Amino acid sequence: MKKKSSIPHASKKKLSKWVKIPLGILAAILVILLAYVIYLYAAYHRIPDNQELAVEAPTEQAQTASLTTDQTYSALTYNVGFGAYSPDFSFFMDGGKSSWAKSKENVQSNINGAGNFAASQNPDFILFQEVDLNSTRSYHVNQYDILKDTFADYYSVFAQNYDSPFLFYPLTQPHGKSRSGITLFSRYPVTSSLRRSFPIATTFKKFFDLDRCYSISRVPVDNDKELVVFNLHMSAYGNDDQIRQGQIRMLCQDMEKEYQAGNYVLCGGDFNHDLKASEDDTSEHHSWAYPFPRKELPEHFTFGMDLLSQQEKADLWNTSRNTDIPYDPDASYTVTLDGFIFSDNITMGSYEDLNTGYSYSDHDPVYMEFSLN
Repeated sequence: MKKKSSIPHASKKKLSKWVKIPLGILAAILVILLAYVIYLYAAYHRIPDNQELAVEAPTEQAQTASLTTDQTYSALTYNVGFGAYSPDFSFFMDGGKSSWAKSKENVQSNINGAGNFAASQNPDFILFQEVDLNSTRSYHVNQYDILKDTFADYYSVFAQNYDSPFLFYPLTQPHGKSRSGITLFSRYPVTSSLRRSFPIATTFKKFFDLDRCYSISRVPVDNDKELVVFNLHMSAYGNDDQIRQGQIRMLCQDMEKEYQAGNYVLCGGDFNHDLKASEDDTSEHHSWAYPFPRKELPEHFTFGMDLLSQQEKADLWNTSRNTDIPYDPDASYTVTLDGFIFSDNITMGSYEDLNTGYSYSDHDPVYMEFSLN
């Protein structure tokens, strides 16, 4: 004979209701998460490799003569950090707080400040990285337009390296959708430019890293050769040994190809490697700041800083700060990620890491003077 339940029928219905509600909520959350993951993978795409880039002519009178071996030129590279990184800013992907810039006005102020500082150095070539076109994180400010206004008498080339789907992370301030890239400004005519896609992570990390690339821009020289300018931004958050090696190998092959063709090669940007550290350094490093393996460079190429004395190299201002905390000169981790590589048919004059105290970005610019042999 079955024993009757001591729980009244009405109480059973009430208990069942309180079980079903949280289960229903959990099921709804799982469906939303699944739909979002499907959206991420469906929306994800890589920008095509070997993409011809548009060269924009200056809106004001520009230098029209070709480069010559009888003159000294200058170049500056500067990662402007999508206009977010005033000294009090920390970034969630580095362990900090924010995923957006403080305000639209703050973005405009930082980009104008970085652009004006770069202009004050009067360089012939400017290589910018992390320039947003239309991104949630930077309040949809078109930073390329701001920089084009600052350098109205320069030729310009933009290569996109970020076109992400909407990222709902962190939940308190979703990073959102991003369109960003790298840009070259040149006082001298650029005849053509090509976008090359770096190999990047294929795991879920790819949604948090940029669609890394470099641009190859050609500037005529009066001896029928070309100055070939590489502007790059290597991987950070999707970084691992295979990705690092693949990116360096690809870059070196393209640089060597141009040198073998008789051209002058100047490569600058954010290498996301510790450029001061020896490759034999076995101490622990951040994943975005491993020593750059100099032995991988092709013959006839060198980093500009390596032509300085050991003391001069050690005394260089570090070009980047970690953004786990707001900038604190006494506590912030700093490292040199930015610089120039060039071929041995270029002679370096001066080389300097410029100290703004990270006033407009989590990076500071690098400036060099050079001549063509």
